[in-house]
Amino acid sequence: MSTPARNDLLSWLTGTLLPGWMERAFDPARPGFVEYLGPDAKPETSDLRTTLVTARLTYVFSHAHLLGVPGALAAARHGLAFLTQACRRADGRFSHSCTARGEAVDGRSDFYDLAFVLFAFGWFAKATGDTGVLAMAGEVMDFLEEELAHPAGGFSEDTQGTQPRRQNPHMHLLEACHALAAVSPDPRWLTTADKLVRLMRERMLDGNGTLGEFFSEDWAAFPGPRGLIREPGHHFEWTWLLYHHERLTGSAEARETARKLHAFGQLQVDAATNPSRLVVNEVDPTGRVLNGAALLWPQTEYLKAQVARIEFEGDRDAAARLEQHLRLVFRHFVDRESGLWANQLDECGRPIAERVPVRVLYHLVLALAEVCRVTKGDAAF
Repeated sequence: MSTPARNDLLSWLTGTLLPGWMERAFDPARPGFVEYLGPDAKPETSDLRTTLVTARLTYVFSHAHLLGVPGALAAARHGLAFLTQACRRADGRFSHSCTARGEAVDGRSDFYDLAFVLFAFGWFAKATGDTGVLAMAGEVMDFLEEELAHPAGGFSEDTQGTQPRRQNPHMHLLEACHALAAVSPDPRWLTTADKLVRLMRERMLDGNGTLGEFFSEDWAAFPGPRGLIREPGHHFEWTWLLYHHERLTGSAEARETARKLHAFGQLQVDAATNPSRLVVNEVDPTGRVLNGAALLWPQTEYLKAQVARIEFEGDRDAAARLEQHLRLVFRHFVDRESGLWANQLDECGRPIAERVPVRVLYHLVLALAEVCRVTKGDAAF
């Protein structure tokens, strides 16, 4: 796989990646979006639609419109219509999944899904100036606070009380609150964001500043092996979010925590046992590798963390690391000609032949857009 030439990443993003995926995932004659490509790179024609993919792609095409991609706004409107008219039921709740006709398949309301519904609403409002979605965002947040708020802090996983509790949906709710704060004067978005950052610092970090993934009801580490899991990709994702939280709120604690999370994640990338310099999937709190395979999405979060280090810390090492990791992403994962990707490499660095989840486009587009925004075309690709 080849890497775009220097100064050409933005034109590749807007001229190859986004138009190609718009053609694969969006058909105005078919409700919703394609959810997977098969191993042969052909779109699967399943009747199943998920709120998560619908929301993520509504974000992607809203962002694409802001980047000047022709036809992207129509794709974003298509996604928003399915999100609000099919994924959203008559009672106002969102199903986890439904058919193309809007019939609920899995009717539970899922916290992770709803975080991305809010994120999509924020970006659609940014792309269009449509304030109507902000009222719906308020209704979703009302539901979270009235139906899923947990007495120990944060929110339950879903309306079925699924265990374990996770940090991940809380992180994405923070991301959504930032997006909504950018387009709405309602102070609830930054107020909620502050609460989420405080919750993370007080309940999800261990004494060494590493971020847990799975928790019991009272935020104790989940019993057994799952309680030991640390995902470097999420350390980098929080890094980017926390620097932007400081930008929005002036929180010195956010920057302090971003530095700690970045330092732990960077140790895993630089480890002597990791000659590939890719972000591995899972380690324990000491850095011992639990899952040495490498998904694409943690690589994109590493790019975002380095961009944040450049933007907010003036970190020259981060600039060099960013260029190196961009080359690794295009060498090992992303094909320049098609915009397709290998979703995961095994521990030996070999691509794993599997379905391509369209939901990962959210990670790739946001990361590359951030690289383009901050480097202004000066990074070597």
